Amino acid sequence: MSEPAKQEATATATKPEESTAAADLTKYKTAADIVNGVTKKLIELAVEGAKVIDLCVQGDKLLEQGTGAVYNKAVKGVKVSKGIAFPTSISVNNTVAHFSPVESDPSAGQTLAKGDVVKIHLGAHIDGFAAVSAETVVVGASASEPVTGRKADVIQAAWHAAEVAMRLIKVGNKNWQVTDAVGKVAAAFDCKPVEGMLSCQHAQNVIDGKKRIILNPSEGQKKEFETATFAENEVWGIDILISSGEDGKARLEESRTTIYQKESAVTYQLKMKTSRAVFSEVQKKAGAFPFNLRCLEDEKRARLGLQEAVQHGLVKPYEVIFTPANTFVAAFHFTIALLPGGPSLITHPPAWFKPEIVKSEKQLEDAELKELLTKPLRESKKSKKKAKADAEAGNDEA
Repeated sequence: MSEPAKQEATATATKPEESTAAADLTKYKTAADIVNGVTKKLIELAVEGAKVIDLCVQGDKLLEQGTGAVYNKAVKGVKVSKGIAFPTSISVNNTVAHFSPVESDPSAGQTLAKGDVVKIHLGAHIDGFAAVSAETVVVGASASEPVTGRKADVIQAAWHAAEVAMRLIKVGNKNWQVTDAVGKVAAAFDCKPVEGMLSCQHAQNVIDGKKRIILNPSEGQKKEFETATFAENEVWGIDILISSGEDGKARLEESRTTIYQKESAVTYQLKMKTSRAVFSEVQKKAGAFPFNLRCLEDEKRARLGLQEAVQHGLVKPYEVIFTPANTFVAAFHFTIALLPGGPSLITHPPAWFKPEIVKSEKQLEDAELKELLTKPLRESKKSKKKAKADAEAGNDEA
């Protein structure tokens, strides 16, 4: 992905709201730096024979350590909340997302094999300002042993789609422009976006805002889905998930859900004592953000207690879904801010992806999208001044 834009300079800001916005952006960027460091470490550990559960546990541990080392000074006597914004998920091959097993799961013994397509997905927050990121790696691939065939097609499709998407998330553009463009990019590589996957607006303590983008919607979803226009000062988490399958459809299998999130808009008085105790623990440990059962004191009690909360919509599950056997899913997730000076990538570019490692025989042919990819995320001040000078020169001549 493109290099993150430099952080907005705020030394000259005098208005309180400008100072607050700058402080918020710093928190987003601090969280993003932590996420980037953890992702790089997990890429190093994602080798043949590595246990998926070990990578997930290590990722969450590093996220806690990273966030625990910053913003430790209380503000007006109140501690700054911080921690995991999305638990580490390691989803392999045709597993779409959210795979993060606990010890008691039958799939807890899963290990990585050479050639596996591995999605590493995680997030951190500082004071509720979350940076969430995902990227795709292939176990054992290198410049001397590059990724080829359908694995290369799907990774290149996802990477190009992410690059296109971030350039379309601009003030005044609409969510359907991103949906359509991602579909076109995927088609160029004979792939499909995973059906119904969502990207959401972020805010403080919110990573699943009401304004959303949908990928590869069904006919029913197209009719029901609301049009959204991107606006200044919004932050978005963009989740690009592409399948090498024919239609991008995914389904539930035997894998057990381990990631959940409290629904802030729902209220319900839980009846069971165990449910109330577990829900109280969730609020204390995870707040508004997704959590893994692993972080709760007693996993067996947690599963029991969450049943009632899920049933009544107090907690939502992040289900593990799969595309058909012998297909592959690639993912890139980035967090982006629409600042007054232009779009700014909060999260870091992928640490693993390089064109020389992923060699597809297919390529993007669409002239409009290819031109879009040549453009920077935001115009530099120099090019803005030049455009203004050219316009003024033209007016003088007239």
